[in-house]
Amino acid sequence: EGTLKRKVSTSNSNIFTETSKLTNKKRRYCEDYLAFGFTSNGNEDAPGAQCVVCNKILSNSCLVPAKLRRHFETNHPEYKDKDISFFKQKLESLEKSKLFMSKIAKSDNENATEASYKVSYRISLAEEAHTIGESLIKPCAKDIVMCMLDQKSSKKVEAVPLSNNTVTRRIHDLAADIKKELIFRLHLCDAYALQLDESTDVAGLAVLLVFVRYNFNSSIEEDLLLCEFLQTNTTGENIFNCINNFMKTHQISWEKCVDVCSDGAKAMVGTVAGAVTRIKNVAPNCTSSHCILHRHTLVVKNISPSLKNVLDEAVQIINYIKTRPLQSRLFKIMCEDMGSQHTALLLHTEEVRWLSRGKVPVRLFELRHELSANLMDHKFQLSDHLTDFLWLSRVAYLADIFTKLNEVNLSLQGKNINICNAKDKILSLSWKLQFWISSVGDCLPTLNDFLEENGYKLDEDIRSDIADHLRDLYTNIVKYFPNINDNNNWIRNPLSLTEKPVIFSIQDYENLIEIASDGQLIQKFKEVSLITFWSDLCQSQEYSSLSRRAIRQLLPFASTYLCETGFLNYAAMKTKYRNGLNAVPDMRIQLSSIKPNIKRICQEFALKTMNI
Repeated sequence: EGTLKRKVSTSNSNIFTETSKLTNKKRRYCEDYLAFGFTSNGNEDAPGAQCVVCNKILSNSCLVPAKLRRHFETNHPEYKDKDISFFKQKLESLEKSKLFMSKIAKSDNENATEASYKVSYRISLAEEAHTIGESLIKPCAKDIVMCMLDQKSSKKVEAVPLSNNTVTRRIHDLAADIKKELIFRLHLCDAYALQLDESTDVAGLAVLLVFVRYNFNSSIEEDLLLCEFLQTNTTGENIFNCINNFMKTHQISWEKCVDVCSDGAKAMVGTVAGAVTRIKNVAPNCTSSHCILHRHTLVVKNISPSLKNVLDEAVQIINYIKTRPLQSRLFKIMCEDMGSQHTALLLHTEEVRWLSRGKVPVRLFELRHELSANLMDHKFQLSDHLTDFLWLSRVAYLADIFTKLNEVNLSLQGKNINICNAKDKILSLSWKLQFWISSVGDCLPTLNDFLEENGYKLDEDIRSDIADHLRDLYTNIVKYFPNINDNNNWIRNPLSLTEKPVIFSIQDYENLIEIASDGQLIQKFKEVSLITFWSDLCQSQEYSSLSRRAIRQLLPFASTYLCETGFLNYAAMKTKYRNGLNAVPDMRIQLSSIKPNIKRICQEFALKTMNI
């Protein structure tokens, strides 16, 4: 019995093996099957049969004439007597349909990739988290398309890749394209100037920002050259090595560098080891300049003891209100009840980027009556000052003078501020100070209105303090701006030059005379900006030498304003909640005037994908 069972088992095993061999056998497609209305689905290993009439695909095991005939006679009996030419026509229509659908699919993928890059670009410009694409933008886009179009169109939005990692990769590609274009421009330009500064971010990393100004296509452009982390010390050597490595890597010539602007810190301008000194050693045509905003701050920083004491007491009064939340709320209610123009005081800070010395005394003086009423029932030692005529007179003067100084400071800020414009502003301030010294009290509107309102005359001690302060300001301007009267008047006004400058060759002076005598150029000089005028002349072969000399004088940065605003962007983007973010690509996008070529990036991405 046992022997019989073993034989039966062996026989069943052989039958199963033979059956599996027959099942695993792959059938081949034959062109004669087209007579039954079937073509191959394109799979070479195990082709299936696709009906050219209904496009239904049968499995490989159905590649048998009987099964194909049964499908055709059952589902398409009306085409039973058709000849082979009919099925060939159907096959051509099917192939055209497949080609069309493949093109549509390819186009949709390309459009989704382009949309992904464009959205990522906007996310970076807006300084938003990279996760916002998938968490907010895509759902909002789907809702909008669903409401305005239809559900089918809304499904296409789902194909746009906007995950955190995808947006990060897209931003890196966009930043790389901008960097590539910038390096290309620097290779073409005749000269460039640098502006650099360093700071520390929320994660404790030392960040170096370097901006470049260069001439390109008859204009002067400003862009972020590099944003790098200093791995160790922020010494002049490390700063220089970081910049020099970038220049060598991208083959940017130091000989084109005409000026470096910094904040005057020791690491930057040290006589031996400063970064600027090292740059001047490798750039033979390079000069250096100290940020005009920092120098302006140094001019107004020194103040006489009597005025400094008044300013400190004003800050103490403000802090008494601002540092107590209950007092701040009560003061706001009182200001609203009294119909005041303002409902809050301003805090004072000595930070360079703020202009609080002008804003704080102005706001305090405007709210002096509200403050006096608010502090009436408080045992605050300085509350009596708000009714002291002499103390208020000094506050009114501080409000006036620092407001005027703030106006000059604001005029020196912004993009495309060149050395000539900045020096004109400082020269104007020095002339105004001389006038204010000669007419103390007459040019101070807040102080004059206060005196007229109370029917008093300006106290002699206060007049003396004001005159001394104005003289100190003028002395500081002469100290920190010694070369305010330069020899570049021919650039600012080439039409009024009456004698040959010492640095000019005979040919250059003759060209300048021709410019001053050309009616069309005279009219153009009056209509366009100084930079545009000289940049357009660079295209002229006749005046190319003179115009290039002028452009080299207009290229240097007047201040480190771009670095200051760059660090503000950096701080707003890399917060304590995003302290692990590599913000360099985002900074490249946000602080560059170059727009990325998204079409080119998508083409490169497609080629890279095909290679993979």
